Amino acid sequence: MTNSIMLALHLLSAIIWVGGMFFAYMALRPVAASILEPPVRLRLWVGVFSKFFPWVWICIILLLATGYWMVFNVFGGMGTAPSYIHVMNGTGIIMMLIFLHVFFAPYKRLKQAVENEDWPTGGSKLAQIRMLIGINTILGLAVSLIAGGGRYLA
Repeated sequence: MTNSIMLALHLLSAIIWVGGMFFAYMALRPVAASILEPPVRLRLWVGVFSKFFPWVWICIILLLATGYWMVFNVFGGMGTAPSYIHVMNGTGIIMMLIFLHVFFAPYKRLKQAVENEDWPTGGSKLAQIRMLIGINTILGLAVSLIAGGGRYLA
């Protein structure tokens, strides 16, 4: 029963994080860029990130806790875990580091730029965030494929 709960929480966390990035990158971003002027668009993104990023923090905590719980309770530790688990772990850590950078560097500067109505700086920070979230979206989709099919590749 506990294994099922941990797996469900793990999957739900990944779906929320990766799905949110996919939606933001593939749907919200192009529409916002095509119909909103820079000041409104930058304010929108600060608002969107302020609602989404707390969920990402929760997802990261749950992904780490449930992932390592499963590694040690299902596979008996990293030494006996299959290779796809190691790939998922490494990719997940890279994604988390990218998020930490986004949160503590360009997002912080984006919020400051919007507060100061410094639209050129805000635009450059948003472009930086967009590139990093694009990378994380690709990594998240890849790790999702590995999670779903990794055990069948061995």
